Amino acid sequence: MNFDAYARTGVDLVNARLDDLDDLRAIFCDDHEWMRDEVAERDLATFRRAQKRLRDVFEYGTTGRDGQAVAELNSLLEIFPVQPRISGHDSSDWHMHATSRGASVSSEYLAGAVWGLSVWLCEYGSARFGVCADDRCGNVYLDTSSNCCRRFCSERCATRSHVAAHRARKRAAVPSQSDPLTSVS
Repeated sequence: MNFDAYARTGVDLVNARLDDLDDLRAIFCDDHEWMRDEVAERDLATFRRAQKRLRDVFEYGTTGRDGQAVAELNSLLEIFPVQPRISGHDSSDWHMHATSRGASVSSEYLAGAVWGLSVWLCEYGSARFGVCADDRCGNVYLDTSSNCCRRFCSERCATRSHVAAHRARKRAAVPSQSDPLTSVS
């Protein structure tokens, strides 16, 4: 069972726009393609509530509140219980899924996401849950760096933030033309 893939579905959900049903459909990748067709308007509210609660888990982890991250994940595990099943297309492709296919789209997707994040926390600790340090972003990520030092969700955000900081330092270092202490008489 690929727990990392399940944990990444949690990240995808937290980072997703959920303004309408089309936004929700956009989060279902190839492995969850069937969900695009089966998701219903009633699932949207469930996904939005779970999105907020999972964001809280990342914020708890980022700020060292392990107990709160664990409590929130345990609460979500009760709401979206794991019901493992074997799945596959032929005898050489058997693999495990976290929930039964008969569940609602929200129950199946969220059980896998919560289970994956719970396993991730147990394996790596909640400090590996990150919220992007770029104030303009706010996306969450799973820190897979070797020394738990990742601060940004992507290279793009890291570059944008570093360039902005560099420009701010340059502006601060250049004296203003109107500054009477630096003007030549």
